[in-house]
This record gives sequence, structure tokens and C-alpha cells, in this order.
Amino acid sequence: NKLNIMGEKNKNRGKEIISWEIPEYKKHDRGRGWYVLSGIMAVIFLLYALFSQNFLFAIFIEIVSIILILNEGKNPIKIKVAITDDGVQIGKNLYEFDDFKNFSIIYKPDQNIKNLYFEFDSYIKQRLSLSLEDINPIKIKELLSPILKEDTDRKDPPLSEKLADLFKL
Repeated sequence: NKLNIMGEKNKNRGKEIISWEIPEYKKHDRGRGWYVLSGIMAVIFLLYALFSQNFLFAIFIEIVSIILILNEGKNPIKIKVAITDDGVQIGKNLYEFDDFKNFSIIYKPDQNIKNLYFEFDSYIKQRLSLSLEDINPIKIKELLSPILKEDTDRKDPPLSEKLADLFKL
């Protein structure tokens, strides 16, 4: 992973304070059993959709199956994440600090969890979840604490992330 501390001004997006790279998505090791079970579940859902004449659900099942099959052979690309003096830049997208309500860091080395979360002020937007990779979480906390309120109540990753890991999605 590439690490950049105290970088140069970045195209009117603020001075880069720290940056790192994260994978575009989490790639799971799925064994043969996972694919067999997933295939059986897809066929069951497809049959249900056809018998109940819910053709939109049938199309949805087919699209999800195709996406899973097409993405299986690919490795996630690396995306640059940077904390700047204006906000958080992920790839080419900048999220200004004013857009966030708070941040939280969950660090559980025994469970291989080291994540940074941002809650948006808007209820429409989902939380932003970023892996900290090789970045020291204390350094991130020191950088963000003067700017944003820290949510100290969050002790575990969200249920949606736990379920995605459990089902290897």
C-alpha cells in the first residue's frame, strides 16, 4: 500500500494530509460449496418467482447471478483515499466535512477489523465505510477529532457488514 503524509495541493480539493489505497470491494474466498448452495437458492427463488408470476423478481435473480459470475474472476482495483483539509476524497469524489455528522473507528485486530466510518448528516445517504489498511487508527482519530464529532458508542461493524461477511457477498 502506498502511503502519503502531508502531500501537495490536489486540484482545488484541499491539501492532502494523509492518503492510502483500499480495494474497490472486499473479495471473499468462496469454496465449491458456496457456489452449489447459491445455485440451489437461485433456482428455488427463480421457480418461486415464476410460479407466483413475479417476473421482475425473476429478472432480478438472473441479474444478480450474472453479476456474481462475471465478477468472480476479477480482482478489485485499488482506490486512493485521502483525508484533505477540505474533506475525504475517495477516488475522484470529495466528501466535505460539512456533509458528515460524525465519524467512528472500529479497531479489533483479533477479528481483522480496522475500519473508519462516516455518518452523513442526510438520512438519505448511507454511511461511508473505509478500511484503514496499514494506517494507524490513532493517527486518523487525532486528525479527525478537531474537525468532526466522534461516535464513541459504535463498538462493532454494522449488521449489514457482518451479514455480508457471513454470506461472503
